[in-house]
Amino acid sequence: MMEYSVVSVTAANFLAFVCFTALSWTSPELPKLVNSTDSPFYHDLSNDEQSWIGAFMPLGTILGPITFGYLSDHFGRKTTLLLISVPMQGCYLLQAFAKKLYLFYISRFAMGVAVGGLLTVLPMYIAELSLDEHRGVLSVSMGVFFCLGELLCYVAGPYMSIVAFNCLLAAIAATIFVVFLIVGSETPHYHIFKNQHDRAKAVLLKIRATGEEAIEKELEHIKHVIENEESTSLMDIFNSKGLRKAEIISFFLLIFQQISGIFAVLSYSQQIFQDAGSSLSGEYCAIIVGVVQLISSLLTTSIANIFGRRTLLLFSGFGMALSEAILGTYSYLDKNGTDVTSLSFVPIVSLIAYIVTYNFGFGPIVWTVVSEMFPNNIRALATAFNTSLCCVVTFFISKYFPTVSDSFGIGVCFLAFSATCFAGGLFSYFFVLETKGKSLKQIQDELNG
Repeated sequence: MMEYSVVSVTAANFLAFVCFTALSWTSPELPKLVNSTDSPFYHDLSNDEQSWIGAFMPLGTILGPITFGYLSDHFGRKTTLLLISVPMQGCYLLQAFAKKLYLFYISRFAMGVAVGGLLTVLPMYIAELSLDEHRGVLSVSMGVFFCLGELLCYVAGPYMSIVAFNCLLAAIAATIFVVFLIVGSETPHYHIFKNQHDRAKAVLLKIRATGEEAIEKELEHIKHVIENEESTSLMDIFNSKGLRKAEIISFFLLIFQQISGIFAVLSYSQQIFQDAGSSLSGEYCAIIVGVVQLISSLLTTSIANIFGRRTLLLFSGFGMALSEAILGTYSYLDKNGTDVTSLSFVPIVSLIAYIVTYNFGFGPIVWTVVSEMFPNNIRALATAFNTSLCCVVTFFISKYFPTVSDSFGIGVCFLAFSATCFAGGLFSYFFVLETKGKSLKQIQDELNG
């Protein structure tokens, strides 16, 4: 019998689907916004205006983690996820009919706030709703829905009008809101945190396929963990040995994740393939990348509990470094006059290899590890803090990637990304704690050891 927790997590993960349509939206839509035939504006967009359309979304994500992380502790994980879904619906409707550039700026910023909140609250929701032995697979499943959202943008975006595509995304977001409202469950951890023990037991009876005795045991375990955790503030992260370790590991994993170049790849896929000299059109290459990302994410859910988190991060870091080094070298040689026409397959093959290795580790596994590193009483605050720092990096990459690639070439950008991926692999080898199959309490004991 399938646990009802899987149903709740799956319904919540559809919010991740909407989240990633926002991240990938610029790839098919930005070329139309600057096209005089399709553009809703009455003037041509400058390069700076184009970059701000891409950058306002990650700028908004800086505020999202703190805002919705706070709400998740006061109103519950489920209620907060529902609140996050509301601006997603409104922003897509605004983008469908807006005729002024500043309305797109506002919409992208508000969408970013929602995305930042979801990246904070959803991993906590999954971790708290899952059994220890299922937590890895369910956490990684979030990446599958990310990829489905990305693929929808690549497949439908280039071939639908701006109005039709954004209305479609708004309708999807509204449908997911209703489904999660009906089938989603609040986490037992939140109820116990609020001294609502009867509600916590009712949730466990609903979501678990185990017997009464196992449920009572899990309930007592959650009570014990939460009741023995003291109230904390953000500064306590730096005053505790275990929390300092958790903070260092989480912070650097998220930074390496972003400097790997993933946001640039997803947001500017069509431009990257065109600039890299691919023999296929940018639209088709982006679709291929989206399909590969989805398939590799599905495979990741199968291997998440076979290999350890640390092993997957090692493979991912060094694999991304190699694939981006090849792509960067190819593009650099092409832009500097070397005849590479016989190797025109290299851009698409390299980016496929990059996407596969990213999805096997630094994509979903990083969020899994971050959600497991902190105890319940500070998890929301710590995750929000780290996600906000991560989003600062994402903003700068989104804003200045087009400028840097125009000035120095796409090849130099990917060689720099490659170096940071290699550094991320080394960091994983020397510093990352293995969390596979361990309870949240065991992880805290090791961090404090």
